[in-house]
Amino acid sequence: MDKYYPEGHKDDSSAVFGYAAAETLTQVLRQCGDDLSRTNIMRQAASLVNFHSSVLLPGIAINTSAMDFRPIEQMRLVQFDGRTWMPLGRVLDTAFVGGPNP
Repeated sequence: MDKYYPEGHKDDSSAVFGYAAAETLTQVLRQCGDDLSRTNIMRQAASLVNFHSSVLLPGIAINTSAMDFRPIEQMRLVQFDGRTWMPLGRVLDTAFVGGPNP
């Protein structure tokens, strides 16, 4: 942020979300190769497999499929120890199990 968005606030969760979205879109475009048609972009966006964004907690992966567009289906509890956020336990899967999006 210091280089590309110096007026931004590092504690603004919108900036982190925007970075994660941009990083994920970059992966989708890499997967597209030379075919940047809408059809291929949507196909690639629906076929992310174990993509690890640099701003997600370790062990959390982005996965999509033609039947499931929810990119993040894992979570990890963290606790502030007065200095930093410390992970608690292991990565957990969400309660939702498969099926088409509502």
